Amino acid sequence: MDSGKKTPLATFGWIAAFILIGLWALFPVVWTLSLSLKSSADISNRQFWPTQISWENYDLIINGAARDLFLPALRNSIAICLIATLIAVILSTLAAYAIARLEFPGKRFVLYMSLAVTVFPVISLVTPLFNLWSVVGLYDTWLGLIIPYLSLTLPISIWTLTSFFQQIPWELEQAAQVDGAKSFQAFRKVIVPLAAPGVFTTAIIAFFIAWNDFLYGISLTSTSAARPVPAALSFFTGASQFEEPAGAIAAAAIVVTIPVIIIVLVFQRQIVSGLTSGAVKG
Repeated sequence: MDSGKKTPLATFGWIAAFILIGLWALFPVVWTLSLSLKSSADISNRQFWPTQISWENYDLIINGAARDLFLPALRNSIAICLIATLIAVILSTLAAYAIARLEFPGKRFVLYMSLAVTVFPVISLVTPLFNLWSVVGLYDTWLGLIIPYLSLTLPISIWTLTSFFQQIPWELEQAAQVDGAKSFQAFRKVIVPLAAPGVFTTAIIAFFIAWNDFLYGISLTSTSAARPVPAALSFFTGASQFEEPAGAIAAAAIVVTIPVIIIVLVFQRQIVSGLTSGAVKG
């Protein structure tokens, strides 16, 4: 009997396990969607699904009382995260190429230290950053969030891209230089296109990390000038002091989740290709 062949019982077990894991992972999202479709009078009931679908929570955050709080925060999140991702990808691409291709003393130390930065808890950095940003004038600004976001996105970006550059044959770059290309031209026209799946995957991961940040957003901003969506959700209020804005928060959470879902669905092939190609040793 072939030991590598799965029995029907084993196949059924794997399918059941995948279904259970999928339900477990999707339950919070479905529950949030259900909550966002409930009216304020319907939220207090104990039923999972709304008795009648209502769009009042979405109208509240787009056209209603929460509009001035949510829409500027959404604009801030999109702009800040895109800028932070762009800078992180450019810097990490150059740094990862140097670590993978060049020989210099301490390059392993640089690589491991870039990853060790992620060990430090963010909460330990917030107070010093708050004091420093208040002095230099970066508090409650886009730049005041972009710089801390780089501390979150750069380490994982450098670590991920280094493995991709190590998979690209060194002979291709040498061949380009033999044909007359300078070092930077060979890097730009040969190495970067070959590493495009890894660069693309790294950009998506960096964007998600910045997009989901709450601690920096709540600690380093005080107005809608730079406050991102995760921080803005904590300022939502109900119609009265006795009413919790659960429906409005759920609607806002669904709205900010939509771009993430679209990116994953549209670029899932590139994401999988990038993640798997970086893990294979040549």
